[in-house]
Amino acid sequence: MLGFLFRGLTAEPSRGAALFDALTAEARQPGWYVEGGVSDTLDGRFAVLSSLTALTLVRLETEGDEGQRISVALTERFIEVMESEHRELGLGDPSLGKTVRKLVGMLARRTELWRTVDEGNFASATRDSLYREAAPDDAVDWSEDELKRFKARLASSPAEEIGKGAIA
Repeated sequence: MLGFLFRGLTAEPSRGAALFDALTAEARQPGWYVEGGVSDTLDGRFAVLSSLTALTLVRLETEGDEGQRISVALTERFIEVMESEHRELGLGDPSLGKTVRKLVGMLARRTELWRTVDEGNFASATRDSLYREAAPDDAVDWSEDELKRFKARLASSPAEEIGKGAIA
């Protein structure tokens, strides 16, 4: 009855949740941390998740208004989850905002990186996006191949399906 006054308290699913959940599931695949050699830490897992999110945002840029709508929903969900997760880790209000802004900035830098990537600099972008330290070439090659496959899956998926978290 009072749903119009308390929209945030309704059972309406969070915008962008299905897509964010799909990206999270992709980032949790063990291959990133075993064959890909990404550090299995909070930083490493964030690097994988934010790289996949950045590639998705770049793909959605090609879809006009529909892509913009989905991008906004995904970004809002990303921020919501980062805030929630860091609260659970014990960050309090004074430092939480600064931390979340830093994480969003890292996503923005990765998005800009992937926006400018072509076949000639894909390996370099993979290194910059996923690894803080030097990584073995075979691990970077594995991750580069996986990111290329993910990018191809995004390219073959309609925006509406991507928005639902259904990436080919």
